[in-house]
Amino acid sequence: MIENSMQALPSLKLSLRNSRSLIWPVAATLLVIWVLMLIMATPSAAADGFVSIKSLIGPHDALIVSDSKGRTIISKNKNKKLVPASILKLLTSLVALHYLGPDYRYATEFYLDRHSNLKIKGFGDPLLISEIINDIAARLSELIGGSAVINDLVVDDSYFNQPLTIPGISSSSQPFDAPNGALCVNFNTVFFKHRKSGYISAEAQTPLLPYAEKKIRARNLKNGRFILSHLENENTIYAGKLFQYFLKQHGVEFSGTVTPGRVNETEDKLIYRYSSRFSLTQIISKLLEHSNNFTTNQLFITSGLEALGPPGNLGKGVAAALDYTSNVLDIKNLSIVEGSGISRRNRISAHQMLRVLDEFEPHHRLMRKKGREFYKTGTLYGVNTRAGYIADGKGGLYRYVVMINTPGKSTKPIMRNLLKILE
Repeated sequence: MIENSMQALPSLKLSLRNSRSLIWPVAATLLVIWVLMLIMATPSAAADGFVSIKSLIGPHDALIVSDSKGRTIISKNKNKKLVPASILKLLTSLVALHYLGPDYRYATEFYLDRHSNLKIKGFGDPLLISEIINDIAARLSELIGGSAVINDLVVDDSYFNQPLTIPGISSSSQPFDAPNGALCVNFNTVFFKHRKSGYISAEAQTPLLPYAEKKIRARNLKNGRFILSHLENENTIYAGKLFQYFLKQHGVEFSGTVTPGRVNETEDKLIYRYSSRFSLTQIISKLLEHSNNFTTNQLFITSGLEALGPPGNLGKGVAAALDYTSNVLDIKNLSIVEGSGISRRNRISAHQMLRVLDEFEPHHRLMRKKGREFYKTGTLYGVNTRAGYIADGKGGLYRYVVMINTPGKSTKPIMRNLLKILE
């Protein structure tokens, strides 16, 4: 039996060899057919998806998408100038990085004059918040000494021109309408609540100062945020009073009042120069996360000041931004009147915004992230915009700009389809 089996092996081997010679060509043919079907089907599905997306872009809207190598995948109305809303903050961030540098830190200076007045000079720091003011007050208390009595607290906001009016800012009590200035605290807002016992602060770290409460009562406000205006130096005086409150908490005595004034750098003694604990990169990350108009325009004005010299004002910010877009980004024929996107007079095309994204790519992780997407949104009445990046799964980034200037429409259905196609 063994001999018979051994004799049968050559014929079995031949049979298997013949079977392989038949199976492999068939398998290979099927594989080629499957790959060809996949290749042919994918562009068709993508093409159908792009057609569907384009149908959502009306005459007052725009769209452009490019791959990681800068090749345009889809576009519609890409050169149409539209209202960008808050996606303009990406451009302002680039302008600030260009003129100030990623490690730039805002300063606030403190002086004593010969009349025992404490003077505070602001340089536009957008993040002078209560917790930081408390820390500064503790340090100043050590420097001034426990036995000293301060006369007036003088607040100097001359580093920015006043009045400083931002196009698009109204006189509402909403935080996005907070005015800008060289010496501002808590984003020029007071957060409060009304209880049966009266008004109280809505923030544990911030006292409700009598100065602010008087303003709130005069306006008969109930709850929310009270915006400090430039009228009668309201915002600057409030900043001084908040510094004074925390200084008193740390044992510094005052015999005078809070008053607007100027530092005399040749006669007054600089006792402390606070350098912000936040770098420009960290500030940009915060403003993109919260879409803070006040912070963005502080950077916008400071950039103009750095480029053209003090004092800071909106005109210099605009001039610096236009010079940057023209000479660095090679973008012409756009309209910028402020940096946050709150003004409808800002006009830029989707194609120009795509150029902004090209330049911002090294900083894209400063943006909000959801899944594979890094993004910035913009919203005004009748305006809905979105711009950012989508990871392509190969280490690259798609870039996209969606600008909807049609009332009642949203970027959401466009983004749903786009994310699905670019999976």
